[in-house]
Amino acid sequence: MAISEAFNGSASIGTTEYDLPSASTTKSSQTTDGIYQLFLDLSALTATEEYRLRIYEKVQSGSTQRVVQEVAFSGVQAEPIYVTPSLLFLHGWTFTMQRVTTASGADKTINWSIRSVA
Repeated sequence: MAISEAFNGSASIGTTEYDLPSASTTKSSQTTDGIYQLFLDLSALTATEEYRLRIYEKVQSGSTQRVVQEVAFSGVQAEPIYVTPSLLFLHGWTFTMQRVTTASGADKTINWSIRSVA
């Protein structure tokens, strides 16, 4: 089993849900099987902001992609690097980020990395 960085990037995250693996505001369906883990650098968040991470997967290959987990990040993060648990994906998965609210109205650039065991 090899460990690798399957996807990585830096994105200005706004109020439209942003798909990390496809680097797009169009939600994708990744189909490469494996064990995946997302690393987020949330050090840019300020006290007035809230962001949301959503993890999607299909239960069966022909089923609909649905939310597996949703995590909210509010304000300055005491631990600015967030790491998801390792997740076993098969049928159609993705990770998305979205700005929920901010007093200033400014999007923040968030660095991220999706690592895999395949």
